[in-house]
Amino acid sequence: MKQGKQNQDLNEVDISLTKRPPEEVVEPISEEQLNMEAKLRAKKRPFLEKILRMLKREDAPFREIVINVEPFETRVALLEDGVLQKFEIERVGDESMVSAIFKGKIQNLEPGLKAAFVDIGQQKNAFLHYWDIFPTSTPDNSYEIVRENRSKEQQKNAQQKFSAKDIPEKFPIGTEIIVQITKTQIGTKGPRITTNIAIPGRYLVLMPYAGQCGISRKIEDKKERDRIKKILRSMKIPEGMGVIVRTAGQGKRWTYFVRDLHMLLNVWKKIQQRIESAPAPAMIYKEPDLIERTVRDFLTEQTDRILIDSREHYDRIMRSVSEISRRARGKIQLFKENIPIFERYNIERQIAQTFQRRVPLPSGGEIVIDETEALVAIDVNTGSHKGKSDDGKDFILQANLEAVTEAARQVRLRNLGGLVIIDTIDMKSRKDRQAVYKKLKEEMEKDKAKSQVLPISQLGIMQMTRQRHAQSNASGIYTTCPYCGGKGIVKSARTMSAEIQRKIVFACRSLRESIDDAKEISLVIMLHPDNLQRLQNEDYVHLKNLEKAYNLKLTFRADPSYHMENFRIQDAVSGRILK
Repeated sequence: MKQGKQNQDLNEVDISLTKRPPEEVVEPISEEQLNMEAKLRAKKRPFLEKILRMLKREDAPFREIVINVEPFETRVALLEDGVLQKFEIERVGDESMVSAIFKGKIQNLEPGLKAAFVDIGQQKNAFLHYWDIFPTSTPDNSYEIVRENRSKEQQKNAQQKFSAKDIPEKFPIGTEIIVQITKTQIGTKGPRITTNIAIPGRYLVLMPYAGQCGISRKIEDKKERDRIKKILRSMKIPEGMGVIVRTAGQGKRWTYFVRDLHMLLNVWKKIQQRIESAPAPAMIYKEPDLIERTVRDFLTEQTDRILIDSREHYDRIMRSVSEISRRARGKIQLFKENIPIFERYNIERQIAQTFQRRVPLPSGGEIVIDETEALVAIDVNTGSHKGKSDDGKDFILQANLEAVTEAARQVRLRNLGGLVIIDTIDMKSRKDRQAVYKKLKEEMEKDKAKSQVLPISQLGIMQMTRQRHAQSNASGIYTTCPYCGGKGIVKSARTMSAEIQRKIVFACRSLRESIDDAKEISLVIMLHPDNLQRLQNEDYVHLKNLEKAYNLKLTFRADPSYHMENFRIQDAVSGRILK
């Protein structure tokens, strides 16, 4: 008896497993609560740092980097006053290939696309545009050129103009070429590559083929820029090479840049040795893992601490930081509590909220985010607003400002790239539209990825582009629904009922061509139970009329394993499948 009860319970469990698990409901956590908790942690800043901030009159947010290390994946979260600003995940066997350097071989040239396809040893050939095929060209205008570090002959060669017609002669099929991935493989598209090699360090970016030295335009202070220019002009950089001073170099002494340059030159020396010895196609250099990249890119003066829950990786970070800055060692902390680190700082709840389609705003409005293949659409809704004035003007401006702030944050969190369209609430005031445009630009400047923002159009639409290096976070965490194929919708039972009846009529007419009218046709229809329920109830009269009209006998067999949009019609006599 007891055994039978156990079997019964097991059967019940098995049935429950055949159903989709209930949607996890995540209770939203207020920004005020997150800010309050972060302020308590901020009080633990070193005394010297507190004094320096007071002298500088800085009211900067408490900035933390939280790292969760598991055997199967590593997650990194950037918090500002407790609020999640950036989230990255790296899984074993799925490491990022962006900035990896390859020795490739040109497979074919496509003049129509103005591109070469290069075999780099990956699943798909890499895409190399003609304008990226000459390493002497300047990659972009994100930095100000301060110093030419090329001989007159090198400058002359760099200024030579080449057209698409010259490519087959200069780079025939089979040519070995050194390239770097700028965009990983996304969907069916192969990786995007360039010959403009750039190796990032802590304070500098080494460009072995550029021959130009510059400063990031994100360093805006004129006095600081002048100071860095003097340092750049005094540094001994090998002829033909170039460096860019990163924003992390702001306020750093000459010795920091020299030390960083020395490390980068050693890396390049190893790369050159690999280039000479490795047969094409081959990977020559790969960027460090997510933890090292995070420390390198985000351990700045503005970062208060880095918290990690792995002793092994904590020791590794401490060793690497010692080579860069001994002072920064004090910012690295080992998390020792028993509670999971992402739960301790309310990061899990914020991540869960990140992938929701609707994101609430403090004023009561919301933004709705839809990611498509062509673009990302963000709609601003007023919702249950908390406007101050009767005419709603104050609220509309407030809601739009909140919306673009949250939109910029969500774009960073989700790692959305390409074209982004924001449909704001209509504003008649030109001053208000300009304020919203300015706000979005300010928020996007916080992003390390390059972006371009256009003013609000007459239709209330904001357009912007964000550099796409890799697939979005959602693409890495979720997969296309196997049931709906990514549409997000399936045909209703009413629609399927009409389709089944239509196919029954067609099957009867086809059979009647070879069967006497007096002879009864017998059909078996296999379908989903929900569709059968519709046919047996609301559409029962239609089925009876069909049976009378075509001298027909219908037998239905329901199977829950059938897809909602799938069914089968079979001749009961011959067993022939009619649909």
